[in-house]
Amino acid sequence: MSVHVSAKSADEASRLPATAWLILGIVLVAEIMDLLDSTITTIAAPTISSSLHGGPGLIKWLGASYALALGVLLVPGGRLGDKYGRRRTFLIGIAGFTAASLACGLAWDPPSIIVARLVQGAFGALLIPQGFGILGSVFPREHIGKAFSAFGPVLGLSAVGGPLLAGLLIDANLFGLGWRTMFLINIVLGAAGLAAGLRLLPHDVGDRAVSIDALGSALLAACMLGLLFGLIQGSTDGWTAAPVAALAAGVIFFAAFAQRQRTAAAPLIKPSLLRNRGFTAGLILGLVFFATVAGLLYAVSLFLQRGAGYSPERAAVTGFAPAAVGIVIASVACRNLVTRLGRRLSLAGIVVTVGGVAVLAAIVAHSGTAASAAELAPAMTLIGLGMGATFSTIYDTAIGDIDRAEAGSASGSLSSVQQLANAIGPAVITTIYFGALAGGPAHAMTLSLLTVIALGVLSCLAIPLLPRHAQPAGPH
Repeated sequence: MSVHVSAKSADEASRLPATAWLILGIVLVAEIMDLLDSTITTIAAPTISSSLHGGPGLIKWLGASYALALGVLLVPGGRLGDKYGRRRTFLIGIAGFTAASLACGLAWDPPSIIVARLVQGAFGALLIPQGFGILGSVFPREHIGKAFSAFGPVLGLSAVGGPLLAGLLIDANLFGLGWRTMFLINIVLGAAGLAAGLRLLPHDVGDRAVSIDALGSALLAACMLGLLFGLIQGSTDGWTAAPVAALAAGVIFFAAFAQRQRTAAAPLIKPSLLRNRGFTAGLILGLVFFATVAGLLYAVSLFLQRGAGYSPERAAVTGFAPAAVGIVIASVACRNLVTRLGRRLSLAGIVVTVGGVAVLAAIVAHSGTAASAAELAPAMTLIGLGMGATFSTIYDTAIGDIDRAEAGSASGSLSSVQQLANAIGPAVITTIYFGALAGGPAHAMTLSLLTVIALGVLSCLAIPLLPRHAQPAGPH
């Protein structure tokens, strides 16, 4: 009997890694879907707006709506997984994300696609936080590092591949569907992930004692919605009473949210984290930097497509492929340097990014909309190198001196801020671009780039407040 049991245990042990790798594949599919859908509108927004007769307002909302819902609900989504079980929450998330993607692909007017993007982001917030917890429960300790090491290259390529894929699909016009195929491919990915998840993901019951600050989440959502609505509508349709009131309401709701974080039993951001100078500096730096570069990429897309007359595919290859190469190279190289160089590496990344933007501004000022791909490529590569260096180091450095027991909460808060930055940045920079368009595309682009440079320089002021050294690289 003991021989039989020992043989069975050995057999199960030998099969566990294979099952775990399949589960890793399911989690990566979910992450890829999220990253593709959070970046495809960078290139696709002008085309979608023209198709649905949405104008500049829709261009601003396409990315902001998704990032808004995801950023606000990311931390509560993680706690819902803790409370009701990660498997159940993951499966609901991927099913809802897939259905919302279908709604995006079938959208018939601006309100319908904005609502679908909000729903997509909300289900993404249920889906994404469960991945690391699921992997931690199925991977043996000796394999968990290998599992996490797969995230860097796959997610890096997915993030930079989104705009490239969007450009290719729009110009390919498969089945006459144009931009809609960008969202409809999620039906295949989502259905495969759901079917595999139902079969392979481990069952867990969760902990019903986990607290979720629903009021704090609602206040943050109201704050961000008010601020974004006011900014976007005011800059698009004029500063009437409605956008001004929305901005005022956003400020009031932010004050209420801040008060809630001090008094809630289970706040979205632990007060002890906010009392940590290094973490707070990283939070602010991340908000400014991620918002700035997200807005920069939108401005590049608008300039190339609406200013220089590039097709989506040509804009993606010219403007985003060189940046993608730079991001991947820097991300891989800097992972081995962050624990040694810490905040100095983050500073170097910002400086290189700002330098690349300055070169791009000089090219636009000299050549205008006639700038060639050969002229633009070095600047975009330099920008990509700086972005990659900063992306892969800033948050590892920000949590460099926090208690390890708070690392999970800190990482969740930083990820939420990054998503909110992805909503704010494009809205701000495209507002500047469209506001200056009367002077021509080159003038609008130059003013946008100068704003990016100013914000990049300003963000450097937070560097001395960061911890000197980063925590060892890991998943966040």
